[in-house]
Amino acid sequence: MSQVFKRGKAWSARIQWTDDDGKRCSKSQSAFPTKALANKWVIEQKAKLNKGVQIDKEISLVDYYEQWFNTYKKEKLADITINRYVYTGNALKKFFKDTNIKNIKRSDYQKFINWYGANHAPVTVKKVNSIIRSCVKSAILDDYLFKDFTQRVELSANKSKVIKVDYLNLDEIKSLVKGTTKNIELRPGFTSRFMIITAIYTGMRLSEIQALTWKDIDFLHQAIDINKSWNMKQKDFKPTKNESSNRIIKVNTELLHYLKILRDHRKSNLVFFNQFGTIPTSNAVNKTLRELLGSLNIHRRNFHFHSLRHSHVALLLANGVDLYAISKRLGHSNISTTANVYAYLIDEYKDKTDKQILQALSSI
Repeated sequence: MSQVFKRGKAWSARIQWTDDDGKRCSKSQSAFPTKALANKWVIEQKAKLNKGVQIDKEISLVDYYEQWFNTYKKEKLADITINRYVYTGNALKKFFKDTNIKNIKRSDYQKFINWYGANHAPVTVKKVNSIIRSCVKSAILDDYLFKDFTQRVELSANKSKVIKVDYLNLDEIKSLVKGTTKNIELRPGFTSRFMIITAIYTGMRLSEIQALTWKDIDFLHQAIDINKSWNMKQKDFKPTKNESSNRIIKVNTELLHYLKILRDHRKSNLVFFNQFGTIPTSNAVNKTLRELLGSLNIHRRNFHFHSLRHSHVALLLANGVDLYAISKRLGHSNISTTANVYAYLIDEYKDKTDKQILQALSSI
């Protein structure tokens, strides 16, 4: 049922309906300058009702985002990822303020992306867009929307904001291994060094290394079972980044030798539980890494502990290891993730691969 009526010089409209629970609902809008506009509003509201949108639900994009984040995401995310969701919410608040989620059009969202992208790197814009798209899809499932205003939006970003990392070449990686392990048998208390060598030989994430227990290391079969990660804030275990991050990887005898040194000097079940009763933090391992690189006269811009994961991939690619095997070893959900993240390394070894292809074809 609907009504269009005049109040003073302006027109008003009201629509009434019964919801799935048999409850009578109504919604009205006033201050239309013409009767035609009031009728148009009624038609639009009926169309939304026919598509299952609960038009009586009113919420801003910012409020829905906060509700969605707290309900579905917050408890499952790592601290660094939570920070990403928080600054995404702050950006939405700054741009959209209290705008009703139903009133946002695709052109409005494109303007937001253009605004945000003007001062952020492409990878940041891509991650923020992915978070917001997930939120909007949830709003559709919750009947706040029936159309995804984030679809087919062109991502815009400031390429000058890209943080470039200078990675180590193969000779420098070998020098770092040598420098890290020098007299390490006499320095079992230098826990960060053991973590650095573990990262180089395994490609594991820092939180995965921090969470290792002796039960996870199979010295007999030369394997490490990666089945959890470490929450540094709560000082407790947490799930791995995603399901594909749960994996068992083969490791070399050199690494197992260094881990045995630790085992012989540790009473804790945690592999990297140091003499101070803690597990080295990101700041601690990065400080040790910088000191080691400095002592080796290796200077690389923005190189940090996570960059050792890249060094591991470089070592594997240089020795002809298949990209699919590398992807599984790193715990990526699919090979395209590996290809995208390490595209620069793949291109670097393209000539070598091309020669292998030609040799294979010539052998027919």
